[in-house]
Amino acid sequence: MAHPLHHSASSARRFGGVTNDYQAIHNWFDASKEHMAYFTHRALRHHTQGIFEAERVFGPSVTNSAGRVIPVRWIGEQHVKEDCRGRIPSLCDWLGRIKPEGWMANGHIDAETTQAGSDPLADWIRAVAARQTILGFEEWLQKAQIENLVDTPTAE
Repeated sequence: MAHPLHHSASSARRFGGVTNDYQAIHNWFDASKEHMAYFTHRALRHHTQGIFEAERVFGPSVTNSAGRVIPVRWIGEQHVKEDCRGRIPSLCDWLGRIKPEGWMANGHIDAETTQAGSDPLADWIRAVAARQTILGFEEWLQKAQIENLVDTPTAE
């Protein structure tokens, strides 16, 4: 299957109702394509834990336009099986195949704090240049203020 619409049409054939009855669930399963339009996007939701998460998001069942109550788990299982050659992998099946990289382990606590009265814009520019953040200045400033790393700018 290549598109959530195709999964939705498959659900309508299987469970009754119309394609739109199932579209939101199938869109949710494939939402990670927004970040990576490659099959590995499926590692985010195409597994047992993802199916149970779909139940938490959409509820235990949906009632289709034909009035039939369909368990969300059935819809999730159908989606995952159609994309994973008839199999429902576990989250461990996906994560266990990640090739470890050095940056994934051995984290550290950043003991450096921004000094009161410093220039937040200059601090942000240094953080971007050092690849410590990819946030835009406004988002970085909000995060830094929440973490009490910079003073709240005052109007002069």
